[in-house]
Amino acid sequence: MSKVNNFSTTNSHWINWFKWSSPSTFYPVAGKLIPIFWGLTAIFGIAGLWVSFFVAPVDAVQGQGYRIIFVHVPVSWMSMLIYLVMAAWAGIGLIFNTRLSSMMAQALAPIGAWMAFLSLWTGAFWGKPMWGTWWVWDARLTSELILLFLYLGFIALQASIENPRRADKAGAILALVGAVNVPIIYFSVKWWNTLHQGASVSLTKAPAMAQTMLWGMLLMVLCFWMYTIAVSLMRVRTLILEREAHSDWVRQLNEVKQ
Repeated sequence: MSKVNNFSTTNSHWINWFKWSSPSTFYPVAGKLIPIFWGLTAIFGIAGLWVSFFVAPVDAVQGQGYRIIFVHVPVSWMSMLIYLVMAAWAGIGLIFNTRLSSMMAQALAPIGAWMAFLSLWTGAFWGKPMWGTWWVWDARLTSELILLFLYLGFIALQASIENPRRADKAGAILALVGAVNVPIIYFSVKWWNTLHQGASVSLTKAPAMAQTMLWGMLLMVLCFWMYTIAVSLMRVRTLILEREAHSDWVRQLNEVKQ
């Protein structure tokens, strides 16, 4: 009897979790979360910029110019992380045919492309005084450029297919195949002889930077993380309204707004 009760309890927990995968249930929750994440974005952003540009010491070798890393490194990390999360959501949508998962992947793609674009440009601004050139066909720079093209390809592919379900499936396949590029970006400085410096922060060894520099970078990472969540929730709410326009709950919502 206890086994039956345990099974029923476990099954009810799964039902409770799955209810959030419904667009109609997720839509109002996302609306409540957006202001929270925007607030966290502002808090972490102000604190991170203050520590990065006014508290962290001047680098002994690179001088003041090194401070670009407080934006460059976080957006580079986020460009890779967002792609993996996007591919995961797309894969879940492909396997389980869940509508919200595919919408989440579609919502994340432009944000990831923006992060990859910022990574390349801030890297160029850092590279000009340090390397004497805006761009080199370095392994990490080239693989990061490929990541930007993968984001743009995902966006273009979905936009080119009228049927949303077919677009989701095609985009998911591209996202999953393209995920192999992320470890190439991360390990490129170890696998090949590149101009790009190695990681200053690692999980396996002590950080090769002053503690205030590390705090500034981590605060900026949290800022961009909160920004990503806030914008992705805004975008997915828009996608839900577009795709569920035929649903009764969306019609009722529009009537209430009018």
